[in-house]
Amino acid sequence: MRDHPHGVPGSPEALTSEVWTGRATNRAQWLLALGGAAFMALGIELAVDSAWTSGTAPLVMSVVGCIAAGLLVLFGTLAFVHVSVRVDGQCLEVRCGHIGVPRRRIPLSQVADVDFAPCVTPHQWGGWGYRWRPEKGTAVVVRRGEAVVLRLLDGHTFTITVDHAETAVRVIRARLRPTASDAAR
Repeated sequence: MRDHPHGVPGSPEALTSEVWTGRATNRAQWLLALGGAAFMALGIELAVDSAWTSGTAPLVMSVVGCIAAGLLVLFGTLAFVHVSVRVDGQCLEVRCGHIGVPRRRIPLSQVADVDFAPCVTPHQWGGWGYRWRPEKGTAVVVRRGEAVVLRLLDGHTFTITVDHAETAVRVIRARLRPTASDAAR
């Protein structure tokens, strides 16, 4: 993973010519995923080795409930164990989890401004994951820490917790400002 473009650090050419990638990980969510796996194991154990004498309906409901809760917790947490951010000359792309879903692409032409937030917490957004709050906008929060806050042309905001967010903000700002060579074209 490269968290800054090659070339002279901070030079306008380096900030606008390369692809910037960043990532944030929350290892604590692996514990939640383990809890989901435990729920699934309990459901399977109930289905295989059941000594319930009160009938099959309560047993089926318990098995299905444990397996459903386990799958929900397991896949829900694995989807937000980490976030990957990619900024190229055209857009910013955010991918969550190991399979990259949910994913959001934001064209840089739709970005009005970008800011650095030194400390974003899951508590501010109501938890981990892909979040929406009417007064704040949308966010992908995988851990407490620094974040990139995009202000979009339509008035919405999009916040992403990512390592090296300050570098990402510099890269995006450099790509939002037209250079003298772009103005001459």
